[in-house]
Formats: sequence, C-alpha cells, structure tokens
Amino acid sequence: MNAETGKHTVDRNSTALALSGGGNRAALYHAGALTRLNELGLLTQISRISSVSGGSITSGMLAAAWPQLNVTNGVITNLEAEVVAPIRAFCSRSTDVPAVAWGALLPGVTIGDRLIKAYEALFKGVSLRDLPDRPQFVFNATNLQTGRLVRLQKVRLAEYTLGEIPNPNVRLAVAVAASSAFPPVLSPVTLEVDPSAWTKLDGAFNHGKAAFNRHLSLTDGGAYDNLGLETVDDFATIIVSDAGAPFSAKQEASSFWPKQAMRALDIATDQARALRKRLLFAECAERARTPVYAGIDSFPHKYPAAQAIKVDPGMIALLSGMRTRLNPFSEEEQARLINWGWLMMDVAARSYIAKDAPPPQSLPIPKFSLS
Repeated sequence: MNAETGKHTVDRNSTALALSGGGNRAALYHAGALTRLNELGLLTQISRISSVSGGSITSGMLAAAWPQLNVTNGVITNLEAEVVAPIRAFCSRSTDVPAVAWGALLPGVTIGDRLIKAYEALFKGVSLRDLPDRPQFVFNATNLQTGRLVRLQKVRLAEYTLGEIPNPNVRLAVAVAASSAFPPVLSPVTLEVDPSAWTKLDGAFNHGKAAFNRHLSLTDGGAYDNLGLETVDDFATIIVSDAGAPFSAKQEASSFWPKQAMRALDIATDQARALRKRLLFAECAERARTPVYAGIDSFPHKYPAAQAIKVDPGMIALLSGMRTRLNPFSEEEQARLINWGWLMMDVAARSYIAKDAPPPQSLPIPKFSLS
C-alpha cells in the first residue's frame, strides 16, 4: 500500500533500488553492486533506496556518508573511501556472537541493544533526520506484534495497521539494527514511541490501541519481504540487488525440532522470495516498466549484454552458498563477493538500462578472480 502525500511523494517515473537481505554476505555483494552502478553514472540518479537485513548495512553506510560524498559528472569520486571501506571493516569483525553473549550476560541489556551499539560504531550517531531528502532511504523491519512491514525513513515511520509518525526521532543504528535483527537469535529490537505522535492512515485498524502504539517489537525486514521490494515496486525502473540465500534440497529431514523449525522458516522465506520475484517481473511486463535484477545465484551468460569477464559456475555456487551471518569475512571472501556483486550489476544494468556502456575488461579487485 502506498499512501504517500506531500513531501513523502517521490516521482514514480524515476529509478529505485532494492537491496536484499543476507547478512554480511549481502552487505559485501551490495557494496560491489553500488560500485558498478556508480561507475555507470546510475547511482546518483536513484530516487529511493529500499533495504532489508544485510542490505540495510550497505544502505545505511551510503546514507550516513552521503553528505561527505563528492560528485563529478554524475559519478561519486570517493565512494570507495567513504562507503565501501567502512563496510569492509565492519564485515571483518564479529557482530552476532558478541551481541548474543553480552545481551545474555549483562543485566538490563538486550541482544537488540548490543546490536544497536555495534552499528553505532559504524554510523557514529547519525539519525534518520540527518539523511538526505534524495535519495530517500527506506529501512524495512517487521513488526512481530502485527506481522506487518515497518518503514523507517527520514520523513516518517509507517506501519499501515497503526498509521505513521512524521519525522521520527530515530537513530540510523536503531533503524539498521531493527532491519537486520535476524530471528530468533538477534531479535527483537524494541523501539519506544510516543503514542500521541501517530497519525492515522486509511485502513489503520490498530490505530490508537495502547497495546500496539507505545512500543514496537521489531525483527528482520526479510521476515516480511527479503528483497525489499514493497516500498519500490511501483517505480518506472526497479534495480534489484539480490544476495538472498538460494534454497537447496536435502535428502533427509532432521527429527531434531529446532532444525525442523529452521528448515520450515527457510522454506517459507524461499517461497516468499520467489513470489516477490515473480510478481516483480509480471507487474513490470504488464505496465511496461523496467526490472534490472542482479541475483547472487544468477548466470551472466543468460543476460543479453556482451561480456568480456569469464566466471566459473563453481565460483557462483561457492559465493551464493556463503554464510549469511554477521561474523568475520576474510579478505578473499570480501573481495570475491564485491567482485561478484559488481559484475552481476554490470551485466544486468548494461542489459537493460545502460546498453551503450562497453563491457568492462577487468574486475575492481583483480587479485581475486571469479574464474
């Protein structure tokens, strides 16, 4: 549902970007995707960036750094130093284990609190109110109480069964923590709100109910929409960087109930992701809009754009199967994921919206090839 008016409105005839979930794997893959979009002059043309989970780490770093970014002829000249390097530093250390350990041991401190603290070190006190007006950054979380999507952005906090809070006073670290609080280990992130701040939206049937409007118990946005598509699915051009985990069949099912529960969650997530993808392509075809999809388990040779860089199918399987935790990734793992996100976004963009751009001859980090 889109009920945006006034300053909330973004030109839907423009370009939007969706960054999927997938932990540190996704954060690194998306860093590569942003790098290629920037080189093609497309990143500065985007009107809205929607993100969930690991994608919110990358989007959050871009949002926090935006005032420091230098643009020449539509290309950001210091993206590597201001965005990619901090993301790589963050992904080189453990976030999930310390959050769980200290959240379990310290009295009066939750795992969500420790996750927020980890992101504070990355975003250095930036709040949603400090973010640019364009592009609009939307960080998506899931409300465990209502089962609905919560949109955290500069102009509003919105949950369509409750209403919206204009210009919320929320730190960027809190928004990213809520968006990436993977259940059940890292969630919930609890957000206290002023009950009087809510304004009603059409259909907000929980508006004014005390049980829902004083605090929000938030979990990973990927629980509702792992591609981050709902807040951008009506834009003329939709660019999707998808680092979500491909689903794999298993010959035997575990009888251990926690493993069964996680397997059931994987099945539900995979089905939701597949349905979102199908709906994206079907709606774009029906309305003559352009989808630009760069998936971590995609194959470059299936895209129409000419290519000069060879990729080993075994490397695709290796990278798409990497863990999705918030734990340390080695230099090699980081470099290959960045290279892969860069190459897939290159192939997708040159196939559909940057058709005149020549095929690149080398990867951004040539030391670590994809073949």
